[in-house]
Amino acid sequence: MASRYLKALTVGAAILALGACNKAGNTSGKPAAADNSVATIGTGAASNDPIQSAESAAPTSIAHNASIVTMDASGNAKTLRQGTNGWTCIPDAPDTPGPDPMCVDGNAMKWADAWIHHKAPPEGAVGVMYMLEGGTDASNTDPYATKPTAENDWIKTGPHVMVVGSKEVLAGYPSGAKPDTSAPYVMWAGTPYAHLMVPIGK
Repeated sequence: MASRYLKALTVGAAILALGACNKAGNTSGKPAAADNSVATIGTGAASNDPIQSAESAAPTSIAHNASIVTMDASGNAKTLRQGTNGWTCIPDAPDTPGPDPMCVDGNAMKWADAWIHHKAPPEGAVGVMYMLEGGTDASNTDPYATKPTAENDWIKTGPHVMVVGSKEVLAGYPSGAKPDTSAPYVMWAGTPYAHLMVPIGK
């Protein structure tokens, strides 16, 4: 999950800006999927085309009809394309060292807004966030950590999907401070922002 540059949510009602102190390197291959509509990992995030970069974060069936939004360093948003399916995709931040485009649904935007503003997330509103180009490095235990320390359990994540907004969905998944990031695990366990991290294989 992001640490440094998730700043705001407002596309119509909300917009999500997301980034990180460090990011996973680019990875090649395709995420597992039941059909051929999933974006190829490692092909879009480094693109100079922000729409191509943003669309690389999620399956094509979602990203193609999503709103595309950019965010400058001051948190000012610009809509590059108005979507029709309730999803919002954000291209890779060019000032950070690796790919981190993201696509989120409406419930995930509400969850992120609560996290940003230190509020309780809405209950019973399961949301999904795609980061198929790679994840952001972050503390696995402190939702507001901005850099690794000896105490904050910094981890590295690759391409993944996040499921947020549901305590029930976390049941049965490991939630320790030092998870195996190659398998699903709970991030920020014990906080209001606990969520499921689901890695996508190469």
